[in-house]
Amino acid sequence: MDTLANGLTTIINNETRNKRECVIKPASKLLGRVLRIMQLNGYIGEFEFIDDDRSGKFKVQLLGRINKCGAVRPRFPVKVDKFEEWERNFLPSREVGILVVSTPKGVLSHKEAKEKHVGGRLLAFAY
Repeated sequence: MDTLANGLTTIINNETRNKRECVIKPASKLLGRVLRIMQLNGYIGEFEFIDDDRSGKFKVQLLGRINKCGAVRPRFPVKVDKFEEWERNFLPSREVGILVVSTPKGVLSHKEAKEKHVGGRLLAFAY
């Protein structure tokens, strides 16, 4: 069971139906960090964690700006100088979309990872 893939699939399904918000369950710390990166880049609005005494859930405000998003499986390792190759594989064109990368400095977008000069593992993409 991949909570990240399930959460991103829930987001894209609700986006295509023009919903204004969605509920993602189950929640995880990794999913919360990926949602934070998507929020900082303007793809989703506010989101909140709702504790239901189980694994919890996220309530996410959708802005209608996501064309596609998804998890990258398997989680490929990426070096700093190889981000352009992965951008070509997952994103539609240059400067459109983000890759979400897990690095030793935390979960970052690929642009931040390039600035901080760190590599990591690919988690997700959104455009």
